[in-house]
Amino acid sequence: MSKLDKTTTVGYYPGCALEGTAHAYNRSTKAVGKKLGLKLKEVKNWNCCGAMEVKNIDPKIQTYLSSRVLSNAVNLNGLDVVMAPCNGCYHNLKKAEYDLAADAESRDVVDRLSAKAGHKTYEAGQARTIHALDWIKEAIGEEELASRIKNSLEGLKVANYYGCMYTRPRHIFPEKDQGPGSESTSQPHFMDDLLAAAGAENVDFPLKTACCGGAHTLSDSDTSTKLVLNILEAAEAAGAEVIATECPTCHTGLEIHQVRAEKVFGRKTSVKILYFTQLLGLALGIRPRRLGVQENISDSMDLIVEKRLLP
Repeated sequence: MSKLDKTTTVGYYPGCALEGTAHAYNRSTKAVGKKLGLKLKEVKNWNCCGAMEVKNIDPKIQTYLSSRVLSNAVNLNGLDVVMAPCNGCYHNLKKAEYDLAADAESRDVVDRLSAKAGHKTYEAGQARTIHALDWIKEAIGEEELASRIKNSLEGLKVANYYGCMYTRPRHIFPEKDQGPGSESTSQPHFMDDLLAAAGAENVDFPLKTACCGGAHTLSDSDTSTKLVLNILEAAEAAGAEVIATECPTCHTGLEIHQVRAEKVFGRKTSVKILYFTQLLGLALGIRPRRLGVQENISDSMDLIVEKRLLP
């Protein structure tokens, strides 16, 4: 399996969200990768990972759907590293990897469905699934990233929000909590590390892995709004001007429920919401439009101008 560095071609699995509501995350991820000289090759003929809907109905079908993405990366692209920027996709691919290694029934279901669909069965261990944070942190690292910065984020106070699916459940992320250099499930820091290298001031934010209520948005909007409001108000209390995100569901939830919190509950917050890739892109000298900043609901252009982050 490839040791990840800047010469590694990574299989890119955007998933459904990044080709829809999170198009800005897709654009900014590709733009930052190109600027850093990192190589992405989109997984051929990829499909939905099963998201929350399929998993709630039949988790083994979800395991198959995720395994098919990994099978295509290995057998159609010839790659053994798959990068998923979406927390849901990342989580589901990691869960499928765990299920196939640990559960005979899951292996049987995946084998039968793969044969019926006419493609090779994915076997546990054939590929490594990573997040966009792993991709930049491991392939570039903070020291080289800092040397590439053109518009430092110095003076920008950032609350880094990872969401709940990036670290839980712990058993599907065996590479985490392995000491120095590894990610932590209780106090994740990869986003903090990268944005600090770009010059940002990371505030002490206690809700970095709190749930945003994304799964309840349609069934119980008030609960989702209250959960998001907790995050927004905690970020502001910590002094943050921006919440950095690395999950499309969380990002969209924070944006729409920030608006809803003011309309429904009369509680206004002014903290801006940007993908971490958009912040890194600005620091690397990429123009906001190329990063999809104009596609965000949260209007951060005044702040970008104020902090002199335009090329």
